[in-house]
Amino acid sequence: MRIEGKLAEMGLALPPPVKAPSGLKLPFSFVRVHGGIAYVSGHGPQNADGSVAGPFGKVGADISVDQGYELAKAVALSMLGSLQRELGDLDRVSAWLRLFGMVNCAPDFSRQPAVINGCSDLILELYGAKAGAHARSAVGMASLPFNMAVEIEATVAVH
Repeated sequence: MRIEGKLAEMGLALPPPVKAPSGLKLPFSFVRVHGGIAYVSGHGPQNADGSVAGPFGKVGADISVDQGYELAKAVALSMLGSLQRELGDLDRVSAWLRLFGMVNCAPDFSRQPAVINGCSDLILELYGAKAGAHARSAVGMASLPFNMAVEIEATVAVH
């Protein structure tokens, strides 16, 4: 429980399972483990009750880069919560392989990497340079579900 201990020392808490908006069906697994790899579905930031967290809108218009960075950090916590529920122990993650970060942004916004750094920085702080190092994409989107500002998916190796 080394990773959970680090989170506690940092004053960070994992959110509960995602609470879907009323009337919405989510017919997929948030984490699918197969052959030593965990595929983590796209996650957004969550409130303490599991609902989707804001601020909502477009980075570069409605939301600042700094706010986007904090939302990406919250997305990391959301993904970690799903991994913990699936694996039982976040120490089972042996390597973060890839992050795919999507930013709901204004048409002329070009700082998507600075936003997704919120997720990357937290993963590297928790897992260190060896297990936390990952390949990554940070792309802009015209929109994201529920008008979220950030959505991220991941691929991790597990033992």
